[in-house]
Amino acid sequence: QVQLVESGGGLVQAGGSLRLSCAASGRTFSGSPMAWFRQAPGKERDIVAVISWSGGSTVYADSVKGRFTISRDNAKKTVALQMNSLKPEDTAVYYCAARAGPTPYLYAEEYEYRYWGQGTQVTVSS
Repeated sequence: QVQLVESGGGLVQAGGSLRLSCAASGRTFSGSPMAWFRQAPGKERDIVAVISWSGGSTVYADSVKGRFTISRDNAKKTVALQMNSLKPEDTAVYYCAARAGPTPYLYAEEYEYRYWGQGTQVTVSS
């Protein structure tokens, strides 16, 4: 059984930092990209960042470029999202996601990912 479990969310003041982590179990997701999405209240779930299997390629949403960094450790089966210079508009539930099979493409669409974590709340106060 595949599981993705996020951790690291919380309440932080604007300008602060948080580090989210996602631990995978049940399979290795070999060759697969992994991603972070987020969903703010009343809004659709949007891509935040995607990372390739090797970690050598990444894609970020324009709204987080220069502030967030995605990374992964395949040996530990984890993916992390370092979030710096947080803004109130970053407030959302953050989800970790993984594809079912290998691909060189860094998909940003929600439907491309089969496995999802339960989400972790990030709240940024002004």
